[in-house]
Amino acid sequence: MALWVLAIVAIGLFGLFSRRRLDLRADRAEMARLSGFQPTDPPRFSADMVADLPEPARRFFTFAIAEGTPLYTVARLEMQGQFGMGDKSAPGYMPMRATQVLAAPQGFVWAMSGGSGGMRLSGSDSARWTRFWIAGLAPVARFGGSADHKRSAFGRYVAEAVFWTPAAVLPGPNVTWEPVSANIARMTMRHDGLEQAVDLTVAADGRPEQVSFQRWSNANAQKRHRLQPFGGYLSEFREVEGFRLPTHVEAGNDFESEAYFPFYIADVTEIRFPR
Repeated sequence: MALWVLAIVAIGLFGLFSRRRLDLRADRAEMARLSGFQPTDPPRFSADMVADLPEPARRFFTFAIAEGTPLYTVARLEMQGQFGMGDKSAPGYMPMRATQVLAAPQGFVWAMSGGSGGMRLSGSDSARWTRFWIAGLAPVARFGGSADHKRSAFGRYVAEAVFWTPAAVLPGPNVTWEPVSANIARMTMRHDGLEQAVDLTVAADGRPEQVSFQRWSNANAQKRHRLQPFGGYLSEFREVEGFRLPTHVEAGNDFESEAYFPFYIADVTEIRFPR
């Protein structure tokens, strides 16, 4: 092979390597920025804060947050599990590990790696971008910065905030709750021109069992963005600094229908509130 060809290949590989390094740096910077939204001296939870909410919402909050708990709203999670790359008929599950910083309503970063060998997938989702690579060198998905991406991401992290950072969805100027049924309450969050409603189903003791919402998504045969049902099931609760949080989540598109495919199956190994 001619030296000039080798030089071109080397330059190309170096460019890809450099871009991947920049992505990793962006992940770290965004995680640090979002962690900075953690309140330094937060108020403490009291059942009085939720006394006027619909009954299932009151049940949820008094289950999820112990009396007197500092109301931290930003969480960092470590997780492992499976990520489906196919569909319901052929899920194509691969093992995955991920780190996530969740800071509703400001944003989130989910940085993951999965698969093995030459088919190893790594990258991140955030409110600003989606970037994934094969073997750390070949980009297979790289998009974001659009109104559609921002709206879709907002739906995801608002829904996750309900069960992983319940202090972030306490009632306030930009968060409202309304009744749906005896065991379902609807939370609506508004931020930066976006609005997302999430239905939370709770057990008799207030334990959250599932979340469901209409997500802005192009996960359909036409690849066109539209509102589609999305949701998941919650289980295996753990107490973390006064919060009672689910550590097993299964979620996917077409929730509560025959087409439901839980492409995201996660077991949280660590939850903390950075400060």
